[in-house]
Amino acid sequence: MMTMHYPPFDIRMKTVGGNRLIFDNIRKIWLKLTPEEWVRQNFVLYLTEVMKYPSSLIALEKKIMVGELMRRFDILIYDPDFRPWMLVECKAMEIPLTPSVLDQVLRYNISVPVAYLVITNGNYCMPFKKANGTLEIMEDLPLFGEKAGNL
Repeated sequence: MMTMHYPPFDIRMKTVGGNRLIFDNIRKIWLKLTPEEWVRQNFVLYLTEVMKYPSSLIALEKKIMVGELMRRFDILIYDPDFRPWMLVECKAMEIPLTPSVLDQVLRYNISVPVAYLVITNGNYCMPFKKANGTLEIMEDLPLFGEKAGNL
């Protein structure tokens, strides 16, 4: 498990009608600032500013079908060939990263197969890679475009 260390980011926030809003740099929209949204926006900034993942290859909160149920993933990063590469599930900071959180992103992975899975609550991050039919925990996030091995 990685402890997250965020550098100071220039995060745009404002209050409208008593609601705190945060600016989503990927979708270019203002969103209600919830605990999970804070984690999602800071983690995306970490990916783009620290890890240098290209923002043009990041999708946020898109609908997918999981069996017969409509769900939304938090973050999907595409590889340089525009194939799904990493799926990230974000939880509020007070939510522990339990096996049920991993199970959630694994269910999404059925509909959106990727090489890397990540769960985070903003404080901590657990990256996993799929290789040779197994799921291996990693010490660090992969470099952008890194190959996981034989899926």
